[in-house]
Amino acid sequence: MYSREELADVIKAYDVRGVVGDVFDENLVRDIGSALGCLLREEGEQTLAIGHDMRESSPRLVEALIEGVLPQGIDVVDLGLTSTDELYFASGSLHCAGVMFTASHNPARYNGMKMCRAGARPIGKDTGLDAMCTMLVEGIPPFSGQPGQRRELNVLTAYADHVKSLVDLSSMRPLVVAVDAANGMGGLTVPAVFEGLPIELKPLYFELDGTFPNHEANPLEPANLRDLQEFVQETGADIGLAFDGDADRCFVVDELGQPVSPSAICALIAERYLATRPGATIIHNLITSQSVPETIARNGGVALKTRVGHSFIKAAMAESGAVFGGEHSAHYYFTEFYNADSGILAALHVLAALGSQSKPLSELMASYQHYEASGEINSTVNDQQERVDAVLDAFKERIASVERLDGVSVKLQGTPAWFNIRASNTEPLLRLNVEARSRSEVEDLVSEILSIIRA
Repeated sequence: MYSREELADVIKAYDVRGVVGDVFDENLVRDIGSALGCLLREEGEQTLAIGHDMRESSPRLVEALIEGVLPQGIDVVDLGLTSTDELYFASGSLHCAGVMFTASHNPARYNGMKMCRAGARPIGKDTGLDAMCTMLVEGIPPFSGQPGQRRELNVLTAYADHVKSLVDLSSMRPLVVAVDAANGMGGLTVPAVFEGLPIELKPLYFELDGTFPNHEANPLEPANLRDLQEFVQETGADIGLAFDGDADRCFVVDELGQPVSPSAICALIAERYLATRPGATIIHNLITSQSVPETIARNGGVALKTRVGHSFIKAAMAESGAVFGGEHSAHYYFTEFYNADSGILAALHVLAALGSQSKPLSELMASYQHYEASGEINSTVNDQQERVDAVLDAFKERIASVERLDGVSVKLQGTPAWFNIRASNTEPLLRLNVEARSRSEVEDLVSEILSIIRA
């Protein structure tokens, strides 16, 4: 039996994640497998696809999960090494539930479980994780029927063929593409997807190694992009792509070695969709650049803003019938990919856009980058709401509007500048994002707001 307090350290709002060997160990994973199997069986599910990343702990955690799932009468499809979006493909194409073992961009000592129902529909706090917690605390109902069966299946080729079929690559000119896989799962999936395309691949850190010997697999941190930035210039590449550990996020570097804003990528892909699906709905989260809804409106689409987080994006995609969704964290969601996120599918859209015309990437992306942004800045505070109220009070004479979709989003009078302050759900942190027309204006606003938050 477990207490809710110890489970709360591992079972989060959207997934399971923790340091392996603390609360999160084989015993807990085995019991989670039993609870998940019971939940799926009661809902009429019969099969669970399981994939894992290259972390040292992943294979033994997979075995523990299977030991818990099979006695609940659920069949297991063991996919072996996969990226997270490859697991989503398996869940969608095989019409079965799925579990991916990965801690994404977290350091090597971590691992985790991303879960979904058939069709890659996410399992989160309100859609299964709470029910599983209750079973872990109160007891998992036994099952006396036939145990499930296990089989192995490699879906890498089918996955690669599928994502390539979703993007028109027929007019793409030859491109030199530098890719930093960060010793993560992009080292397995990128060569398979690029095979047969007019691409000269320049690989960096493609060896699968869950200790991350070169740098952390988190390209959201500028320090982890520096090797790729230098590599692009050394190789004369037309573009650089950086993937996180489980390859569900993709960051882009132009031919000059400069990072391209994920918001600009959102705007580019949105414009591509609206060229063939006029009037379509596009999702963006509240901290993407305002260039995203401006691009959507300019191209006749409907922009729908959501909270930050994949469960909110996926729910909004399903409810609204949106064709595409983007987050400033470089998660990109596609209706024809089961409303799930895929780093490599986003990369293919960018490559298709670049390769179908003659301009370099820096010039192509200039039309989508009209503003300067601070990036997310975290501050440790014990009185989150008090600090937010203090900021609102200090700016009360300059506020044009306030939105409370997720934290507070403030638009300022007489300028396109805005800022958002959100409290972390799990830590005593406030997260600040600022956007303005110029870098100096961003810096001034950040300095003023942080002086209040950190007072």
